Amino acid sequence: MSPRRALHWVFKIGNRPETVEFLRSTLNMTVQRHEEFKEGCDAACNGPYDGMWSKTMIGYGNEDENFVLELTYNYGIQNYKLGTDFLGLHIQDRDVYRKAEGEKVDEGVKRVTSSDGYAFLVSDADCGPAGKVSGISLASTNLEKTTEFWCEILGLTAFSTSSNEVTLGFDQSQAFVRFVKTDSVDHATAYGRVAFAVPEEDLAGAQAAAENAGHKVLTPMLTLKTEGKADVSVVIFADPDGYEICFVGDTGFRDLSKVDPKGNELLDEAMGKDKSSEWFEKKGKKKGSA
Repeated sequence: MSPRRALHWVFKIGNRPETVEFLRSTLNMTVQRHEEFKEGCDAACNGPYDGMWSKTMIGYGNEDENFVLELTYNYGIQNYKLGTDFLGLHIQDRDVYRKAEGEKVDEGVKRVTSSDGYAFLVSDADCGPAGKVSGISLASTNLEKTTEFWCEILGLTAFSTSSNEVTLGFDQSQAFVRFVKTDSVDHATAYGRVAFAVPEEDLAGAQAAAENAGHKVLTPMLTLKTEGKADVSVVIFADPDGYEICFVGDTGFRDLSKVDPKGNELLDEAMGKDKSSEWFEKKGKKKGSA
């Protein structure tokens, strides 16, 4: 089994209550942990914004064994422009398939969309070795360059390839990353980020490999501190199509990402206290559109 593992994909969300209700009620996901922040993240975890924001990890189980979602909510932003980059989160769950309303895109597969416009490809199937979330699909303008970067620089393996798509991962017991050939990729302002845990001693070498090959390193290795929790070291890369990839030190992240039994309560409390829309209205303004 690979010492590196797939962790999560980041969604920027503008309507937190609607998105959370969809994920909880329609997709049967549960909150793993929730955190509130007074200012922006040094690694741009919440995007290029400096104000208050929150992070909610939600999915089908703990982050040690499941690929989950990170919901990033910036209090001053009402909505984000969707691009053409994110094609879908793959879910294998017969109960969700039966109750979720969506477009049938293949035999036993529905395309279900959240209020923020993000796509979920729900299969009428039992969960596989990776869990209920089997992977994500992204667009690529050049599968050869994509495969070279993700395999040679990041260390993933190509499990299957064709003229139109390639499926990658660290091993087949984890969530995959599938790239589908397209003419162009627009990340717009809703662009996400995929995260992987790697041994701490691998971070500097991965950064050097990317830099030596002429690839962008958006955030050189730094340590992020969270009050009351473990410090974690990260490096943020950009692939040939501009996707953001976060490598995070495994030991620190395992401590940081422990399930918080109060996560659901903390999220509901934060949503109940969120008066940001009313604050903007009193100022004669509206929340911004990114």
